Amino acid sequence: MLSACTGDRSAAAGDTTAQRALAAPSIGAKAPVFEAVDLAGAPVSLAGLTGQVVVLNVWATWCQPCRLETPVLQALHAAMAPQGVRVVGVSIDGPGSAPDVEDFRREFGVTYDLWLDPQKEVQVRFLTIGVPETFVLDRAGVIRYRHIGPVAAGDTALQAAVRAALQQGA
Repeated sequence: MLSACTGDRSAAAGDTTAQRALAAPSIGAKAPVFEAVDLAGAPVSLAGLTGQVVVLNVWATWCQPCRLETPVLQALHAAMAPQGVRVVGVSIDGPGSAPDVEDFRREFGVTYDLWLDPQKEVQVRFLTIGVPETFVLDRAGVIRYRHIGPVAAGDTALQAAVRAALQQGA
């Protein structure tokens, strides 16, 4: 069963007819340029992660499916970080939400990177449908996998995509 949270992206993301006509980045395409800030307010970007396999998860603290998948992402991070996999959770919670995201981090024991995107730019760039959505990017920043909805424990497709991305350019 596919489950994801949706919200009114149109106002916050500047949804226009032209943007709706865009196609979502496809598997095998270079990931869109994306920049955000980390919980300390420092600028971060996907470009800064070139050379690493990235599991990019778009989520929000208010999203119940996101809460259900967080332990799965944490387990993936714990198992795969030593192999060079970087899990990055991009929160689309609104402006001023850093304390809520920090509370979430503590509550769920998250040790992977959490980025803040209160303008929901990640949703515009990746043309996501809702939250959560997860992408796997290879070392060159090419999208190798996309999953709409929460990832589940033992998700063999996600695991295979991460392993394949590790092999790309190795």
